[in-house]
Amino acid sequence: QVQLVESGGGLVQPGGSLRLPCSASENIFNFNKMGWYRQAPGKERELVATINVAGKREVADAVLGRFSLSRNAERRVVYLQMSSLNPDDAGVYYCYGNIVSRHYWGQGTPVTVSS
Repeated sequence: QVQLVESGGGLVQPGGSLRLPCSASENIFNFNKMGWYRQAPGKERELVATINVAGKREVADAVLGRFSLSRNAERRVVYLQMSSLNPDDAGVYYCYGNIVSRHYWGQGTPVTVSS
């Protein structure tokens, strides 16, 4: 069974940085696309950033220039590096991956941005 497990969430001050790893249960290149979504309280889940198997990235305008994706195939991990965090970035961050028409989600890791 395919599993995605996030970690790295927590409390960070405005202007701070966090790195969120997403560990996959199988080769990350088996996924057509992997990445991150987030959901703030009372809002819908939204795209943060994704990377496809060829390395093409899609990044939301709200985080462009502040967040970046990287991956380590040997470790089966996709990372979301977040910097210059502000309160609007708070929410639960979910790892996502799809293999053809099957979609997979992690359990989510919370990020709080507060002084």
